[in-house]
Amino acid sequence: MSQEKKAVILLSGGLDSTTVLAIALQQGFSCYCLSFSYGQRQTVELERAKQVAQVQGATRHLILNLDLGKIGGSALTTDMPVPKSRSIGQMGDSGVPVTYVPARNTIFLSHAIAWAEVVGSFDIFVGVNALDYSGYPDCRPAFIGAMEQVANLGTSVGVEDQQRFKIHTPLMRLTKKEIVQKGLSLGVDYSITHSCYDPDTEGKSCGQCDACLLRLKGFAEAGCVDPISYQTGKSHG
Repeated sequence: MSQEKKAVILLSGGLDSTTVLAIALQQGFSCYCLSFSYGQRQTVELERAKQVAQVQGATRHLILNLDLGKIGGSALTTDMPVPKSRSIGQMGDSGVPVTYVPARNTIFLSHAIAWAEVVGSFDIFVGVNALDYSGYPDCRPAFIGAMEQVANLGTSVGVEDQQRFKIHTPLMRLTKKEIVQKGLSLGVDYSITHSCYDPDTEGKSCGQCDACLLRLKGFAEAGCVDPISYQTGKSHG
């Protein structure tokens, strides 16, 4: 009898991580999804992550509590204004945006590595992307490679076992259009996902922050209508 293939999936409840979960499941992994309540200004993404994990059939979904709000330094964890209505060119040319959370992916991946070591997994999936993104330094191939090396040098199983940790980034070289198309081909229900940095009290997306604009760009270029609700009440196709 073949041994169960296990993977830890960083799951935010957004478009990218939900697609990554579908990819890992297609590859035959039993998926252990990891989300974080890290002091972000809104928690609708955690509700979506719970729903995504359940609907897609994750083996387990764990939410860890952190408080990066005490560190600050980001529009996602403080009352700093979230940038709105930026062009794709501005996103790429204006440096690291204020929505960057200091060392967030370093922190998240460290916890994923720890959980993977406990559940007996050497595979970690994360939905980072180096094409249609806002300019975050912790979404780049060099960073992922460095974290993979850390996992193999700084864990008991990485040092003692014959296997090696692998951080999978299946979306790294895909555009948002290609990500949407990939997810739809795998049957992903994007109506239960959330991407917005600044939703209203009902959880509706603003339609103007970087995350919303990149998401809308992906659906539009894929020739699809984004199935979630936006604050404007207009159809975003």
